[in-house]
Amino acid sequence: MNKNTVQGNWSEVKGKIKATWSKFSDDEIEAFKGNLELLSGKIQKTYGYAQERAEREYQAFKAALTEPAKHATPSPKPVIKAV
Repeated sequence: MNKNTVQGNWSEVKGKIKATWSKFSDDEIEAFKGNLELLSGKIQKTYGYAQERAEREYQAFKAALTEPAKHATPSPKPVIKAV
């Protein structure tokens, strides 16, 4: 997901960041202003992770944003009633 797309869907992305890394305050998340490049360093600092782990989590999160179909809830099957 490119920066323009992230900024266009910022409300949705903020919610996903908060759900993934609950230690981030709303103000900290808002400080990203759609620039997810800052996220890896913030993960490292807030959670005390090694740089490699923070980067892996960031990359996994970024990949999940670009492949929403894999993470979407499947639609329920239609109910067919016998007549």
